[in-house]
Amino acid sequence: MTLRDIFGPIIVTALLTAGSALAEPATVYFPSADGNTRLVGYLFMPSTPGPHPAVVMLHGRAGPYSANNNRECTLVAEGTQSACNAATLSKRHQSWGEYWAEHGFVALLPDSFGPRGKARGFSRFTHGDADREDVNERTVQPLDAEGALKYLQSRSDVTAQRIYLQGWSNGASTTLNVMYRQAQAGGSGFRAAMAFYPGCGPDALLSRDYETTAPITVFLGSDDEEVSPEACHRVLDPAAGKGSPVTLVGYEDATHDFDDPGRKRQREPGTRRRFLRNRRSAAGVFAGAEVHVFEQRRRY
Repeated sequence: MTLRDIFGPIIVTALLTAGSALAEPATVYFPSADGNTRLVGYLFMPSTPGPHPAVVMLHGRAGPYSANNNRECTLVAEGTQSACNAATLSKRHQSWGEYWAEHGFVALLPDSFGPRGKARGFSRFTHGDADREDVNERTVQPLDAEGALKYLQSRSDVTAQRIYLQGWSNGASTTLNVMYRQAQAGGSGFRAAMAFYPGCGPDALLSRDYETTAPITVFLGSDDEEVSPEACHRVLDPAAGKGSPVTLVGYEDATHDFDDPGRKRQREPGTRRRFLRNRRSAAGVFAGAEVHVFEQRRRY
């Protein structure tokens, strides 16, 4: 059986799911580990009784909400009304949350931008903008992820020792920083992590001398137009060579956001052709995620 045979149905499922109406997740509130910010999060629950393993999902620079709804969004917080809410999540975040719930995981998507008045997110190539500094991936968003971890650990329907981390783009850089912080602290926390097309430049990561004690799988696209896969190899390959459990998985012809199931993304020139020609681009979308997380759970 070829990878095309394995992963072909995965992308079909993603595309069909993107066009269907999905159940809204629950809206929950919990503190960031920064000690000041009360976060909003979206909780996807399995239909079976717990306790369950869990995944914290970290959004990228565009935020967790659909571009069709977030243009006028600013503050998203407890007690406020906003067009950005559980009903207007992006298709990618909704589809991933549903996927994890269907496979027996509690999935929590924290919003790092809305509680700080920036729910509309940021456009491409704005990484150096001053307006992003108070939601940066080095010193701000990692504390939100750690707050989400503590919140899940407090729930009786979650297995506290089986909580994983997943992030996209800016959120993937945050993921790498969270796991680095965890290693530096010498403690436990997230059992394993997945990072989809992170930025690995000096302004994105806490250290060029990277290390982790928990397994991390990093998914990269060779044709990424936003971040440099080579930059990630320069930082993470040496870490793996020194014994950190880091695995880099590259997908030929895949671009940034290659797991976005939205029809608009699939209609972009070359994107659909790449998916059809090389289904490995979808490995990290659903099947790859399940394979890596379940394998890490069995091993560790």
